[in-house]
Amino acid sequence: MSDTGPEKGTLEPLYTAAEMRAAEERYPRYPDSIPELMERAGTAVAEETLRSYPEARRLACVCGKGSNGGDGRVAARVLREAGREADVIERDAAATVDLDRYDVLVDALFGTGFRGAPRPPAAALIEAMNAASAPVVAVDVPSGVDASTGEVAGPAVAAALTVTFHAPKVGLVVEPGRTHAGRVVVADIGLEGVPTACARATEELVRLVGRRSAHDTKYSAGSVLVVGGQPGMTGAAALAAMAALRADAGYVQLAVPAAALPVVETLTLEPVKLGWTDADAVEVITKAAARASALAIGPGLGRGPGRQALVRELLRRIELPAVVDADALYGLEPVERQHPTVLTPHAGELTRLLEAAPGWVDAHRLEAALTAAARFGAIVLLKGRDTIVASPPAERSAPSTAPETIVCDFGPPSLATAGTGDVLTGILSAFLTRLDAPLAAAAAAVVHGLAARAAPHQAGLVASDLLTAIPAVLGGERLGRAASSQ
Repeated sequence: MSDTGPEKGTLEPLYTAAEMRAAEERYPRYPDSIPELMERAGTAVAEETLRSYPEARRLACVCGKGSNGGDGRVAARVLREAGREADVIERDAAATVDLDRYDVLVDALFGTGFRGAPRPPAAALIEAMNAASAPVVAVDVPSGVDASTGEVAGPAVAAALTVTFHAPKVGLVVEPGRTHAGRVVVADIGLEGVPTACARATEELVRLVGRRSAHDTKYSAGSVLVVGGQPGMTGAAALAAMAALRADAGYVQLAVPAAALPVVETLTLEPVKLGWTDADAVEVITKAAARASALAIGPGLGRGPGRQALVRELLRRIELPAVVDADALYGLEPVERQHPTVLTPHAGELTRLLEAAPGWVDAHRLEAALTAAARFGAIVLLKGRDTIVASPPAERSAPSTAPETIVCDFGPPSLATAGTGDVLTGILSAFLTRLDAPLAAAAAAVVHGLAARAAPHQAGLVASDLLTAIPAVLGGERLGRAASSQ
């Protein structure tokens, strides 16, 4: 993607190691200009360290042998010029150093080119930095974190602050690297932008959703069909349907098993309710889809073999943009469709879909989302603190306004409660009636997170609390935590 994204300010480029190297190579006189870039980078680290820790008197810059270590040595010199005691600790001579004597440690062991697991003596030094009482400032990326993926294969620095150069790196935003990065500050060192495959959604992405025109009807404003809600799980489907309406869909149909219909009638007023049985489900739901412009299937649907077969048949027959969530993800098989399909798993559901080992998805979130997108031929929204929207290869090769992956990191911890995923499904289904699917998915994740921040309380937040906050977020209001950092 370009540095401007689909609309200026809506997406922020995230750089891999290779993309960062390409940006450096475009700098005038490269590679002779490397010392100049190193001077700028090291100075930026020192200045931000002084701003963040003005009382620190004793600092240590732990340096490796590459350019990242060079940045650290420059930082140490600038810190000394500012009147601080700043030691340089070389990687191979650090075994006997007492790190607890310092107020701040500067991690300049490995840079963006690092991959894999650190080897001795670097591994022991990283563990010593983590065990020390002083906060750690990481240079560009915490040592041990893969800058291109966020993966951590061995010991990795747990930084309180990361000063990164030119632009954020993918590994500073995607877990588990995100947790190791701490607070991230971007320093401008004079590089020009290059195209990137990954971007971070900004709050401004909400502007792309658009508003109803004076000529819209309830159908042209967006018509959503929600399928789910078996007895005992009617709340999931009701939350999705109401979220679609709160996300400004004009008309929502809620199709549930006939036995659940009386309960759903008491839960919701505005959606049109439809009941179906196992015998007539395909006919009833397909007929209702003729009035819809987007499909949401799965919230509270149930997981039996009959339900899995129903999901496959509906996806085959109903040619609408579709969100596939929750129970509809069980037993899912790749389905060729003319319209986009968005899968919205959490890590456990994606582990099942990919038949992966326990913990693999959490350790390789970017790879997992891209693998699933390719395998199922669908856009994958992998939920989490670093929600990732990954597009399949066909989507990437077609003319598109969206990058290969978009990271949406707006969700506070309060979203970790039952039913919030159903609300996200409803928001996304409404947005699919107005935006290209990857951008609709990213915008839905942003609105979902901002609505949670805008809720009147964080402790004890329940999914229905989000419903009243969604219209405020779409209207551009900044309520309470909506404009605050996580």
